[in-house]
Amino acid sequence: MTKTVELQTTAGVIRLELDDAKAPITVANFLDYVNAGHYNGTVFHRVIKGFMIQGGGFEVGMKQKATKAEIQNEANNGLKNDKYTIAMARTSAPHSASAQFFINSANNDFLNFKSESMQGWGYAVFGKVVAGTEVIDAIEKVRTGRKGFHDDVPLEDIVITQAVEV
Repeated sequence: MTKTVELQTTAGVIRLELDDAKAPITVANFLDYVNAGHYNGTVFHRVIKGFMIQGGGFEVGMKQKATKAEIQNEANNGLKNDKYTIAMARTSAPHSASAQFFINSANNDFLNFKSESMQGWGYAVFGKVVAGTEVIDAIEKVRTGRKGFHDDVPLEDIVITQAVEV
């Protein structure tokens, strides 16, 4: 793991170590979004206790941000959806990830790669939290509710004020 990103949030700082050896496409994509300032001002818009916290796609007020093209799913890279790892969020289509990511707040083995099939692809892990696990734990405990068509939305905004490569 050679790339490091810091997510400065209203809940504290999260430092991520990215594995560009095992997930080169995913890391390059994530860094493109970081360096373009895409994540600045976005919120953690989905928080499920005992599962994960998700961000990268919505601004305050649940305003969805435009994204670049979808990327190849690298979930078959051997990295597991263990507690405090970061993975790409996607739709039910295996190769549909773009900007949204999630940080696992538990060991989520059911999200791991099983086979190159619709049901088996899993979610591509591309790094881990190396500082700020207490921030993840705090975010996971916030009260959530429904906003528009979205469930599990924090009732008080948790904003990524700045994402920077360090």
